[in-house]
Amino acid sequence: MIEVELRGWRPDDAPVLIRAFGSPDMAQQAARPIDTPQAALEWMGTWGFRDDAQAFAVVLDGQVVGNVAVSNIDAHANGWVSYWTTPQARGRGVAVAAARKLAEWAFRERGLFRLELGHRLNNPASCAVATRAGFLTEGIERAKLSYGGVRYDVERHARLATD
Repeated sequence: MIEVELRGWRPDDAPVLIRAFGSPDMAQQAARPIDTPQAALEWMGTWGFRDDAQAFAVVLDGQVVGNVAVSNIDAHANGWVSYWTTPQARGRGVAVAAARKLAEWAFRERGLFRLELGHRLNNPASCAVATRAGFLTEGIERAKLSYGGVRYDVERHARLATD
């Protein structure tokens, strides 16, 4: 298993975010374009002021190569997991290692019991990450997401503190 570090986002990470969100497959993953240093700082800031969320930069060999986060933490000790990696880090187990480390942190430090995540059915790489990180498949949510006017089914996964 590859070893990654999770740390908070820093202002000097802005160029990494701009490059990452410049990738066509990532452009739709943010509410607004992340194409300037100011936009990158605002993206980081949205994570920094939430009581119901925590995002971490994923660091491999001293370089930021992705993001892993838990959000929508609720009164039932549930949270929603998300992750992404830069194109050059994909296929190396980085997202799996980051998702596992995030789950350990969320269960231990935040006291969460259930972590959920979802991916479009046309994203088998994300499914592989979820499965390898210990998130069990729970079912299909039909037509849950809409991108560019097209509806996508989502497969939901979950991991419990007791798994």
